[in-house]
Amino acid sequence: MAFENQTSVVNFSFLGFSDLSLSLQLLLFVVFLNVYAAALLGNILIIALTLMCSALQTPMYFFLRNLSFLEICYTTVTVPKMLFDLLVEGRSISFRGCITQLYFFIFLGASECYCLTVMAFDRYVAVCNPLHYSIIVNGKLCIQLSAGACTGAMLLALGQAFLVSSLKYCSNRRISHFFCDVPVMVRLACGDKHVAETGVSVHSLFVGIIPFFLILTSYIPILSAILRISSTEGRSKAFSTCTSHLVSVVLFYSTGVFAYVLPKIRFASGSERLLALMYAVMIPMLNPLIYSLRNKDMKGALRKTISKKLFSEQS
Repeated sequence: MAFENQTSVVNFSFLGFSDLSLSLQLLLFVVFLNVYAAALLGNILIIALTLMCSALQTPMYFFLRNLSFLEICYTTVTVPKMLFDLLVEGRSISFRGCITQLYFFIFLGASECYCLTVMAFDRYVAVCNPLHYSIIVNGKLCIQLSAGACTGAMLLALGQAFLVSSLKYCSNRRISHFFCDVPVMVRLACGDKHVAETGVSVHSLFVGIIPFFLILTSYIPILSAILRISSTEGRSKAFSTCTSHLVSVVLFYSTGVFAYVLPKIRFASGSERLLALMYAVMIPMLNPLIYSLRNKDMKGALRKTISKKLFSEQS
């Protein structure tokens, strides 16, 4: 009923980058289009390599493939609309469209968060219990963990979408953002927002605080086990399997904490947009670079694939 009542709010307007000059908006369009293309190509490359190369048929790369797929979907929820709005005057979105975008953005973002948490568990078993790694982290468990992560994210997104759709929106329908996000929509609403604000806190708990705590508790024994390795080469090899994941976690949480864990902080408009661009656009582009440039197996698989392609063309 709450959703049906709000359908009287025909459209919202994205302010986005409307305060910038036309030439600067066109420049941003070119930049973001290239970033989006790089994110798509990089993540598609990771998916293709982990599927084609037999050496990458391990749980670690199964989860990495899932992460890359999520990031393709994650960027596609917001970036195409943002690119379109940079080229047109009317930057509007319907109420239903806004709630749909918000739902998928939360669902995919939470799924990515849980995927990073599962990857921390995978690294914990690989480093701290290597002899039983293949027995513990088997194919069945990988599927169960991935399904559980997606189910939890779906339920969380449904709850958040319902709370936002239940809010009352008055005459101000201008969204000072380039996509529909929970904190922005809660601020825009009028009337009693206590339940929705509580929902944001719950979202922060289940997507930010609890997963980060689980990742942290996974890495404490990992670091302890690595430091106990006597040889420098062995220590370096063990640590190299975790650095890419650690960098991704730091990037993901360093931006997400300000957007969701501290939602009541009032950032300047430009700062809020920059923050959103980081977690919605830039990080999905950087992750393929992080996992490929610092990973010997990925670089080896890429070289092998290119060599096969060149050899087949020459023959």
